[in-house]
Amino acid sequence: MELPKDLHVQGIASFQPPTRRLMGPGPSDIHPRVLEALSRPTVGHLDPTFIAMMDEVKSLVQYAYQTTNALSMVVSAPGSAGMETCFVNLVEPGDKVIVCRNGVFGGRMLENVTRCGGTPIVLDFEWGHPVDPNRVEEALKEHPDAAILAFVHAETSTGVRSDAQTLCGLAKQYGCLSIVDAVTSLGGIPVLVDDWGIDAIYSGSQKCLSATPGLSPVTFSKRAVRKIKKRESPVQSWFLDLNLVMQYWGSGGSKRSYHHTAPVHALYCIHEALLMLQEEGLDSSWERHRAQHERLRAGLEDLGFRFLVDEEYRLPQLNAVFLPEGTEEVGLRQKLLREYNLEVGGGLGDLAGKIWRIGLMGHTAHSDKVDFLLDVLRKEL
Repeated sequence: MELPKDLHVQGIASFQPPTRRLMGPGPSDIHPRVLEALSRPTVGHLDPTFIAMMDEVKSLVQYAYQTTNALSMVVSAPGSAGMETCFVNLVEPGDKVIVCRNGVFGGRMLENVTRCGGTPIVLDFEWGHPVDPNRVEEALKEHPDAAILAFVHAETSTGVRSDAQTLCGLAKQYGCLSIVDAVTSLGGIPVLVDDWGIDAIYSGSQKCLSATPGLSPVTFSKRAVRKIKKRESPVQSWFLDLNLVMQYWGSGGSKRSYHHTAPVHALYCIHEALLMLQEEGLDSSWERHRAQHERLRAGLEDLGFRFLVDEEYRLPQLNAVFLPEGTEEVGLRQKLLREYNLEVGGGLGDLAGKIWRIGLMGHTAHSDKVDFLLDVLRKEL
């Protein structure tokens, strides 16, 4: 068989990416120790040594989330798939779901509810403001048959933190399960699953954990697992059906059932990243993110930047800021990337062209990187 001649492959060589300083909304810089894990030998996804490592990953996920949940694991796909894992397993057709939307990712929760056949009750809040527990409680009273409360803990599009402890307490008080987006919060600020009574929560590997993008740590409470096992309708996603995946992410080295070929090297990476988080200690990690945020805040305010979010609700790891008056944000952002190999993020949705989103996540949350950004901005402004 004669192959097509014009395949546009002439001149293609091995890809050599530039070395960037990643100070946007994610991915974050990866520690060399985590990158080294990618070079380790491949083993099979049912190899006894790999199964033992999976058990360690489960324990490390439990530590990061501060939970004893037996169903704690890593979804073999990015945080968006972690989100979908929670919704497709917990939302059945006709279920009422109260969805809090105060940014882009609350909107994605709504999309998941709709596609699962659920009935969304949407509570909208101004972007840059946290979810108001009083309005949530009003909605729970108005809809006593609501099955789930869903909200974003750390809204990546605005840099605002909502009060997950209070919101999950309300869900439990009114007989709801809670689904929480912790993609940007895990490892950067407190996330206390058992203490706060969170039923289902997902995160991403590429934010404050500083692992390679493409994995999503999740954990589910006993209440959530009961609902999953008692579903009247099949989970609409075969790949994300936890009734099947649970048989692969077993416990205690017991025999596993093949479900899919796990991303072996990516799991090496998140194992290393979670181990580094455990070695540093959660309290120390949270304090490091806070301290570097304060260093950044002082420097930015001296340069005329203003924060979108009130101080009480700001995420230290995701700083949404208005630029000094008269500054052309796209041009300056592109210049930083082009001339300094420095990446910061622009705004999303209604905030596009109006703000920057500066990430201080994981391995990026160190003083040398903060100082480099501030020095560049002093020079360019």
